Amino acid sequence: MEKIDGYVKTWNADKGFGFIELKGEDDVFVHFSAIETPHVRDLEVGEPVKLVVVQGVRGPQAAAVEVWSSEEN
Repeated sequence: MEKIDGYVKTWNADKGFGFIELKGEDDVFVHFSAIETPHVRDLEVGEPVKLVVVQGVRGPQAAAVEVWSSEEN
């Protein structure tokens, strides 16, 4: 599957999940376990990501999430 671009819309670091905004589509759920970028466990609101959308138990969710840039500011 080809990865698509999105942006982190919300992220709850305490619970390890949030939502990713996709252009022209509904937001998708993301869990920290779907993050594939090495040494990254949390996402930042507004951060650009690449992902695959899969069908989860409760609807579409993000898988194989890669952060475009994991540089520290």
